[in-house]
Amino acid sequence: MVWAWARALGGLGLLGALLWQVGGGPFLAGLALIDGPALGAALAIGALTTVCGAWRWSLVADGLGVRLPLRTAVAHCYRAVFLNATLPGGVLGDVHRAVRHGRDAGDVGQGVRAVVWERTAGQVVQAGLALVVLAAFPSPVRAYLPAAAALLAAGGLVVVLLARVVPHAGPSRWARALRAAVTDVRAGLLAGRTWLGVLLASAVMVGGHLATFLLAARVAGATAPLSRLLPLTLLALLAMGLPLNVAGFGPREGVAAWAFGAAGLTAAQGVATATVYGALVLVASLPGAAVLLGRRIRAPLGRRETPVRG
Repeated sequence: MVWAWARALGGLGLLGALLWQVGGGPFLAGLALIDGPALGAALAIGALTTVCGAWRWSLVADGLGVRLPLRTAVAHCYRAVFLNATLPGGVLGDVHRAVRHGRDAGDVGQGVRAVVWERTAGQVVQAGLALVVLAAFPSPVRAYLPAAAALLAAGGLVVVLLARVVPHAGPSRWARALRAAVTDVRAGLLAGRTWLGVLLASAVMVGGHLATFLLAARVAGATAPLSRLLPLTLLALLAMGLPLNVAGFGPREGVAAWAFGAAGLTAAQGVATATVYGALVLVASLPGAAVLLGRRIRAPLGRRETPVRG
């Protein structure tokens, strides 16, 4: 609970600092520029990324032995996206779907691990694609890419070494936890062709998020070529992984302001772009509100139909 409040306060602090620096104009100007075609495109892209996310989750869950039909996964993912976009922290929707699926499957622990591993796989793919894109196009962080690549390579080497050493480790609690993690990765991510589906779904999702960000940049009035905007929007997208936000707002706008300014554009345009992106994502998540509302409507009906014993 304390950490949840700290994340929310951190997000508010970032927004407050940003408002002090650029004012409220870029936020309001960005929202005023959103039109019908942009909303329609956001809904379509959101549908694609949500289905891909549900497919990835279903693949990992099936590998871990907690079967998850794709149709059910899509409904849960839409609800999670909506909750992530409207609640502080940006992860409460994923926590909800993890626990809910675990309860439905009769194993909360496995349900939670399925979400953790599929989200981790998505982050790894996103980081790998980010290195490629940021190396291919000019960006404010290009000078730091060799160090970032070295860290990722070192992390990968550590994971490989642990996978070889852990099966022969002793009976300590840490050794058991590491063995369980290795088993989960082998069964949930690397078994059969699961890895290929996870990789493909994750790549499409990253592409969809970038497309939405680029759409937001155009809506906000950014006229720079795509080769210049792509790395900037990717940096803002990476910032969304920080759990210091309020309904999705916070680090994204701050990094966008810095990246756009450092690239020779304006911080105000970066804030406007990130604000438009947040609004488009919220609209794209609205089917999740319908799923949530439908659940609340059906629950009372179900209780009334339950016979009373005694």
